[in-house]
Amino acid sequence: MTKRLDSNESESDPLSDQAANNTLALNPLVGVHGKDLMDSAAVMLKAMMTEPMAAAEQSLSLVAEFTKILTGQSDRAPPAGDKRFKDATWKESTLHRSVLQAYLAWGGAINTFIQKSGLSDIDKTRAHLFADIFIDAVAPTNNLLGNPAAVRRFLDTGGQSLWEGSKNYLNDLVKNGGLPSQVDKSPFKLGGNIATTAGAVVFRNDLLEVIQYTAGAPLVRKRPIVVTPPQINKFYCLDLSPDKSLVQFMLKSGFQMFCVSWRNPTAEQRDWGLDTYIAALDEATDAVREITTSDDVTMMGACSGGITTAAYAAWLAGRGEAKIKNIVAPVCVLDVSSSGDNGLGSLMTPETMLAAKAVSQHRGVLDGEELARVFAWMRPNDLIWNYWVNNYLLGKQPPAFDILFWNADTTCLPARLHHDYIDLYSTNPFVRANKLKLNGVAVDMKRVKVDAYVVAGVTDHITPWKAVYQTAKIYGDDTTFVLSNAGHLQCLLNPPTNSKATFVSGLAKAPNGDTFLENAEKKNGSWWLHWRDWLAERSGAQIPAPVKLGSARHPAGIAAPGTYVFDRQRAG
Repeated sequence: MTKRLDSNESESDPLSDQAANNTLALNPLVGVHGKDLMDSAAVMLKAMMTEPMAAAEQSLSLVAEFTKILTGQSDRAPPAGDKRFKDATWKESTLHRSVLQAYLAWGGAINTFIQKSGLSDIDKTRAHLFADIFIDAVAPTNNLLGNPAAVRRFLDTGGQSLWEGSKNYLNDLVKNGGLPSQVDKSPFKLGGNIATTAGAVVFRNDLLEVIQYTAGAPLVRKRPIVVTPPQINKFYCLDLSPDKSLVQFMLKSGFQMFCVSWRNPTAEQRDWGLDTYIAALDEATDAVREITTSDDVTMMGACSGGITTAAYAAWLAGRGEAKIKNIVAPVCVLDVSSSGDNGLGSLMTPETMLAAKAVSQHRGVLDGEELARVFAWMRPNDLIWNYWVNNYLLGKQPPAFDILFWNADTTCLPARLHHDYIDLYSTNPFVRANKLKLNGVAVDMKRVKVDAYVVAGVTDHITPWKAVYQTAKIYGDDTTFVLSNAGHLQCLLNPPTNSKATFVSGLAKAPNGDTFLENAEKKNGSWWLHWRDWLAERSGAQIPAPVKLGSARHPAGIAAPGTYVFDRQRAG
């Protein structure tokens, strides 16, 4: 019988919790822009025009359902997890209940028509995608008179909430491109109250800085940990605040910690590709090895940072070099064919991929802020309408939440790296050997011989856990796989103080995720503790902590969090 992992997500701050589940990450949308959403709308309209009989049939069915609603005979209700309609008024008021049921019936009719139409499977997926965006947009909760909570607040504040909401709207219109702000950035300062762990830059090249952190224990393990973050995000997700800093936890546990901070590129760096990043990462690894006098390192790469790590490990293996002993890969999908289709992949057609490449080639970079906007429209209830209601209808300020601050601190991808990432979806090189060459070396994951630790989140829809399990299989049956009761980012920010945390763990010997889960061992607590013990056995002897950072060859420079993290260039 399949084990069930209850989510550890809190109900205390819905805006913050949902945002943490929808952070920007490398996903199929890396090749999509706004026009592709409109193309999906055209698919749906085409079906309505070419199949009038099916549309008429669904219209008659909807009229019948409206009659049941008006006579009080309908039992339609929103899904249990739909927080838009949690206000008691939607159940207690006959008028509100009827409005809600009519809205649900209308939305259901549209999706039923699409499903019964003669569209191809891929076009049905695209049509459903746009229909859901449109249906969510016109929800009664998104306007003042249709939102009971907003009406009450208007009356309780004597209209002040509407005044404050209007000011918020005008401010977002000017400063946030017309979308509601997700975070109040004003309380946060990089290096001041966020990303504050003591350390210094000990190596820098054109693409990256390497930060070495000050030891947190008198004895440390010989083999250091090098964190390789995604190029689409900044590195300090793992060092947001002391209470949830993975960096600080590992330092106090007696490990030597180094973190890569990628440069935020401009159009001048349009020709940086994955091979350029691999070469730069190799320089960084050699610097860490020299500083610590360790022959090899443990490398940790989450999400698309795990893709870079895998590519680097395969490049090293192809060259016969053993610079990586252990790999830690949280929420990382290497086999893109295993990620399933949640609607996002339906936009990735050969035509959209070519168009996306053309756009970034023209601009020189893929702007992370633009990518975030497209991503927001793919999760509108979580990333747009929640904030629309909070900021404008209720007249409240967006939350001051460190995760949201980090998520809004977007970066760019050089055009060629963007093209390389798009090509991963067609070549799938981590499964199909020799389909990718990096600086003349073919990528073949079967050559990679490391101890691997792979982490997934049971509620993660960005990197679905069963696809992450296939990453573990790529590294080999002896890979340790951990499934946490969390979403995408909570997998990383899961300190031992999280009383709701549970996980299952085991070796990746099962052929698929479902079979693994049936036989895995469930444990209470954070996977951080489990990983700490796993890594301690694979990190060499304990030695006295270094008395100073860097080395004679690589002296400590500017204090953490360095200089590259402050780059905020945008596409031209």
